[in-house]
Amino acid sequence: MNYQKILVAGGAGFIGSHVVDDLLAAGFSVRVMDNLGPPTHDGNVPEWLSKKAEFIKGDVRNKDDWRRALEGVDAVIHLAAYMDFHLDFSTYIHTNIESVTTLFELIVADKLPIKKIVMASSQSVYGEGQYACATHGASYFATRSEEQLGRHEWEQVCPLCQATVEPVAEKETDQLLPLIPYGISKLSAEQLLFALGKMYNIPGVALRFSIALGPRQSFRHYYSGALRSFAVNVLSNEPIQMNEDGGQIRDFVHVKDVAQAHLTVLTDPRANFESFNVGSGVGARVLELGKLVAAEANVPFNPLLNNRYRVGGARHSLMDISKLKNLGWAPHHSVQDAVHDYLQWVKQFGDLRQYLKKTEDQMRAQGIQKQL
Repeated sequence: MNYQKILVAGGAGFIGSHVVDDLLAAGFSVRVMDNLGPPTHDGNVPEWLSKKAEFIKGDVRNKDDWRRALEGVDAVIHLAAYMDFHLDFSTYIHTNIESVTTLFELIVADKLPIKKIVMASSQSVYGEGQYACATHGASYFATRSEEQLGRHEWEQVCPLCQATVEPVAEKETDQLLPLIPYGISKLSAEQLLFALGKMYNIPGVALRFSIALGPRQSFRHYYSGALRSFAVNVLSNEPIQMNEDGGQIRDFVHVKDVAQAHLTVLTDPRANFESFNVGSGVGARVLELGKLVAAEANVPFNPLLNNRYRVGGARHSLMDISKLKNLGWAPHHSVQDAVHDYLQWVKQFGDLRQYLKKTEDQMRAQGIQKQL
């Protein structure tokens, strides 16, 4: 399908700016709307945002900003979001859900010729996900209780035989049982994208990201940034600090592979009205990520394991990416590539300990991060 101009909402951010680069390289005309707000930005257009893209400062919570940004556009990539876990719960609704309804209100009321909407969703919609017991099979698990975490019992166990269970890779057909406001808001946004899209014949696609890593990832907040915090540790000659015992399994994916997924689903009609997992398809323990960071910085790996934990966090998260691969997409970069690229990029900003300390102090004060 040919598009005259593509709007990337949140296009000055980490993933968005890479999507913009790929769209421009593919020959598309691109407009970016971003509010440049904290904590991701400092109010200024980042130097890495391509000058070849038209830029409009605007907020997805504001209908007038959407109206200006949508003029002359026939496709939208909606990446603007409020992420992680914060106590201002209503902000998730205003940013992640209402922005979708506002977008559709304008499209319908102004009869805008939007041909497709690609929206960022999240692995968070799966919640804790499934685990398999060797004796009793697979089932969905609730999040670990704070009492369990307080005892430093990190692993999920079978409720019938108390054996440690293994994580099952998440599929798009799984039950969606989000645990936190961010995940709930993303699930609601997906439902609205498809319901309104089918009602008004506007194809939508939801991309459920795992943990994207790489250059341009904001160093101003660290709520879900293991690579970012580990990088600050090693560049400041400090031991790497990690939550729990470092044995958590995660799916880390390079931001360049995430960006390419947007072009795949944008240009392939088979993606219409579908959700897709976007990850590497390979599980890695947080300890392994720490080792890669230390090796890249050429420092000894001496992790500080002090039984710190995040309230409401999943023990393990794996992704099945076969559905997106069936469209011809595949990840081409390793976790090691992402670590190398991020450290090379972030070194230019000097001492970043102030940002890490500020975030950790906030998380402890709000009861989000605890240590017993």
